[in-house]
Amino acid sequence: MNNFLFAAAENDGIANCKAGGMGDVVRDVPRQISAKGDKTHVVVPSYGRLHQQGVLKTKLNFMLRGMVYTAELYEVKPKKEYPNLYHYVIHHPEIEAGGIAHIYHDDPEEPFYTDAIKYFIFCTAVAEAIKKGAFGKLDIVHLHDWHSSLILFLREYHRTYDNLKKIRFVYSIHNLAIQGIRPFNDNYSSLRNWFPDIPFDEKGLQDYRYQDCINLMAVGIRLADAVHTVSPSYKEDVMKASSPPEFIGGEGLEKDLQLADKEKRLFGILNGCNYKNINVEEKGFIYRNTVKAIFSWLQEESKKYKADFLAHTGEKIMQYVDKEPKFIVSSIARLTEQKFYFFKRSPEAFVEILKKLEAIDGIFILLGTGAPEYEELFRDISYKHNNFIFTNGQSENLIDSMYLESDLYFMPSLFEPCGISQMLSMRNGNPCLVHHTGGLIDTVKHMKTGFGFDGKTYDEKIKNMLSTFDLALDTFVNDKPTWKKIQASAKKVRFTWEKSVDEYYTVLYKM
Repeated sequence: MNNFLFAAAENDGIANCKAGGMGDVVRDVPRQISAKGDKTHVVVPSYGRLHQQGVLKTKLNFMLRGMVYTAELYEVKPKKEYPNLYHYVIHHPEIEAGGIAHIYHDDPEEPFYTDAIKYFIFCTAVAEAIKKGAFGKLDIVHLHDWHSSLILFLREYHRTYDNLKKIRFVYSIHNLAIQGIRPFNDNYSSLRNWFPDIPFDEKGLQDYRYQDCINLMAVGIRLADAVHTVSPSYKEDVMKASSPPEFIGGEGLEKDLQLADKEKRLFGILNGCNYKNINVEEKGFIYRNTVKAIFSWLQEESKKYKADFLAHTGEKIMQYVDKEPKFIVSSIARLTEQKFYFFKRSPEAFVEILKKLEAIDGIFILLGTGAPEYEELFRDISYKHNNFIFTNGQSENLIDSMYLESDLYFMPSLFEPCGISQMLSMRNGNPCLVHHTGGLIDTVKHMKTGFGFDGKTYDEKIKNMLSTFDLALDTFVNDKPTWKKIQASAKKVRFTWEKSVDEYYTVLYKM
């Protein structure tokens, strides 16, 4: 039996420990490893809350800032039990919950200031737990994004953790744009402040732009035995330089990624999607679920400032309870530059889409929260256009209804390492209209399982987005056999974790 450890900032295998797609991956891959008969341990920070119902396994003592730190390793109850799968959290008072999903901190003045501190402590505690044998004799340690990459720094430079060199380390990139950059010196949240006694090679750790700083995303790429992107096409993207907004690629780390590829350490493997234990809403409840969600949001203190808008949305949705629209386009995402840059920069193109929908008695439903300027943009458009329903909140039941009852799922991401929404939508037989980038190239085939647009320049992309939208509407209205064929093909496609994890074993884990 092989023995694995997953270390990450998020794990949706336990309750209240997810902010994004990384949480899904760290939930699903260990479950698939369990199905293969191997053993897996998953460890995340406690964030001052996740350890409370846990069982204390051991105390961990290690040196930081020239003094002894003591952290605690707790085993915690998962959402669902699987054989040979164990979930843990590391508790220390300085590993605090941030404002983003009660996980990450947002430090606008000094990016990563607070998060770096808590992940320095977390990673050193994990290295100590491995050394101490808390997870047994490990074959593979699988790290996720910059939050866990410091374990590789300790393995490389810290004499105390030399025994980690015997274990194979795999590093997965989920969001290359967020890199964990901190100064080497002269700052409380600097590498030298936390590790004053460790001799290290600054050049081997530095950020190319800020040479007095460590780049923790780069550390993962440079020091892991295998580096993994979450789709094959994204692997090709990240080896090229970014030239925003036309193209988002290696985000300054393309040279490191090219080298990893040359050394046969870089692999692109598509994420899987869950096709079991799906929470399915009954068909026909999308409007009821919207109204229920709005009523619950209206009772939240934090939503008081947008109460007028929520009431406006509720009133708007009621007209569709009796007279259903003929076509529903939907989008579900965090409101960020990555997901909706095209709409923010070219709101007139989005308004054109709404007019095209109006002509065929169609509506556009968008669900999400996020950056204030994006929320403001969509609220403003919603006041002006009757067939745009902006549900400015989060609701699992409404999300399920949207995936079930939409006719077309719209995903115009500026870049997309893998994407899960398009898989969830296709699972329900809904064609997607996507920007052909990263994982969206690998999952949505134009005129076969959905619709894709691209272009060499920004203006060309916007023009092609609108003409592809016309094509989708025209197919729905005037060519029902082709539409039904695309729906059936989308529903049939399977992006299984079984297939992905088989590939992990071959190329990442070398088993």
